[in-house]
Amino acid sequence: MAAHVLPHKRPRSQRSRIRFDEHLPVDHRLSRFYRVGAGLMGLFLIAFGILGLIDKIGFFDTAGDTVIGLNTNGALSVLSLCVGALLLVGMAVGGNFASTLNMVLGIAFIGSGFINLALLDTDFNPLAFQIQNVLFSFVVGVLLMFFGMYGRVSSTLPHDNPYWKARHPEQAAATQQHTRHHEEPAGPAPSHDARRNPPESA
Repeated sequence: MAAHVLPHKRPRSQRSRIRFDEHLPVDHRLSRFYRVGAGLMGLFLIAFGILGLIDKIGFFDTAGDTVIGLNTNGALSVLSLCVGALLLVGMAVGGNFASTLNMVLGIAFIGSGFINLALLDTDFNPLAFQIQNVLFSFVVGVLLMFFGMYGRVSSTLPHDNPYWKARHPEQAAATQQHTRHHEEPAGPAPSHDARRNPPESA
């Protein structure tokens, strides 16, 4: 009776999604860049929030008070503390989390700038925004997006970039195999005597 041989399972296609975290070590230079961006922005926002709370401004005081050249009130101070603390968490975690957090908060700051720009001349201005706050929100949003997108969102990423490898798994595997092939040492060359006197057959 012939034995039935079970077919071997085919390996999963290299096109399967690859998690970015697996290709971005904690000590990677991109991770350090994301950490620095999140940390700088977070520390500034925390300092701004603390100074606003020390000033004891009303929570929803639409007139507000000036702190570090920016208008603020209690609500904006607390919000700044929360966002700053979140950025410090991103700095501590690093990696893909910090990159994504920077981008998301960058978009949020730019959106906040547009929303509060529309509310400047209205009676509803709960965060006591002035034009300098709007400009600051735009600047911080652009900086956070830069700190989050650097080395991740571009059409000219180098082939050793972890995000390029994750998006092009087949090309990355072929490049790695080609590199290994060239790095493998060649076998030992036959000695001079062996070339002159080949072994006699029995």
